[in-house]
Amino acid sequence: MKRSKDSSEHYTWGQNCDGWHLLKTNSLSIIQERMPPHTSEALHYHQKAQQFFFILEGQATFEIENEVFVVNTNEGCHVEANKKHKIKNEGATDLHFLVISEPKAHGDRIDLNPQN
Repeated sequence: MKRSKDSSEHYTWGQNCDGWHLLKTNSLSIIQERMPPHTSEALHYHQKAQQFFFILEGQATFEIENEVFVVNTNEGCHVEANKKHKIKNEGATDLHFLVISEPKAHGDRIDLNPQN
């Protein structure tokens, strides 16, 4: 089935960020997300879900298990289950990316500190 942001369930999260469920099943989730400049999510982990983030536009700063690194447009990053992580947009433009979770990450998230 053909999917796009326009035909997908939309939600907001964090600091004025957007998400669109392109695929939402119990075993697989694919979400397109947008983070405005200078936003971040809270440090967290998933007990069951592994995730792959693919940057469509912009530059993402990831913190995974206390290691910080940058992922650019057309690059991706794999986060294994139980690994503490967060994504930040430290740039001056919107960050657009896909997050693919197997199984779905919703309901499997453990927050470790308040959003900052």
